[in-house]
Amino acid sequence: MESNLIAQSLKIIGRGWSRENVRLESMSPDGSQRRFVRIIGPDQGCVVGIAPPMGDRDALAESASAWKIGSHLFAKQVPVPELYGYDAGTGLLVCEDLGDVRLHDMVLEHGFTHQVRNLYFQAVTELANMQIRVRIDFDPAWCWDTPRYDRALMLERESGYFLKAFCRDLLQMEVSEERIRRDFTALADRASQADSGYFLHRDFQSRNIMIKDGRIRIIDYQGGRLGPAGYDLASLFIDPYAALPLSLQAELLSCYLDCFSALVPISREQFKEEYLVLALQRNLQILGAFAWLSNRCDKPFFRRYIAPSLSSLQRLLAKTASEEYSYLKLIVNQCKSEMSTLAADIVNIV
Repeated sequence: MESNLIAQSLKIIGRGWSRENVRLESMSPDGSQRRFVRIIGPDQGCVVGIAPPMGDRDALAESASAWKIGSHLFAKQVPVPELYGYDAGTGLLVCEDLGDVRLHDMVLEHGFTHQVRNLYFQAVTELANMQIRVRIDFDPAWCWDTPRYDRALMLERESGYFLKAFCRDLLQMEVSEERIRRDFTALADRASQADSGYFLHRDFQSRNIMIKDGRIRIIDYQGGRLGPAGYDLASLFIDPYAALPLSLQAELLSCYLDCFSALVPISREQFKEEYLVLALQRNLQILGAFAWLSNRCDKPFFRRYIAPSLSSLQRLLAKTASEEYSYLKLIVNQCKSEMSTLAADIVNIV
């Protein structure tokens, strides 16, 4: 992080900290281009400075959203990091340090032990509360990208992303534009019928859930907007980083619906129907993103999760009626075959 950003961070922090009496640790984000630094004070207190790439107007707008949405989440008692300050000129955001342990790390180290399962139950409980509480007084003008998750976004940045980044760019497949668009449109039509009046995190998965003092803390909410409740739940359940057992998903779904329906009356059967099409949309987005990040952005970490994500998409499609999304099902089967021919350093076949 450049010296002027460090100076701005220290000015925001106050506390008598200076460049001479603090230590800095670089932090590595996943798919983000933002710069992260941990600032450790003379009293061993820690904060995190986050800054967008210089000269990137979209990233600057994203930082403004992180400040505005994060402040709203914190005010609504959502377990997000406390925000200490923000500089609109540079987009620098200084916030509470939550440490280095993610929910994903807990899964890798311990598996689905009683402790890890309890963290997931915390996650779905907090998710239901967040989706309902945060929509109150939520201003869509805070959103840097789009104010609502809608049909146009589904077609362009989820199914369209899958087609371009995964099928065409990564796998070099020939796909009928007319036939695949027909299925994508049908899916988006179904998914867009879900009530989109809730707060949507849009990337609610195990690497965006930190663990501090035995409690979950939610990060990377700057892409938040209004949207359907089932989407974030799908993000957590089909998260390829964690591979939640189906039996645990069923228990978590029951807990989530109990929490949600205690606050807002819903039809459980309708929610489950909407969940399937929203999970399909999310799965398409995941594959597009992983293909782009690994193939175009030289981020090999994501390669190993492509094959599990494709298997997840195949399983979800198998739950739909046989006549639904027939060409998409064919393409996904072809993708599985194409992946088997890729070199091991491109994807990790599992």
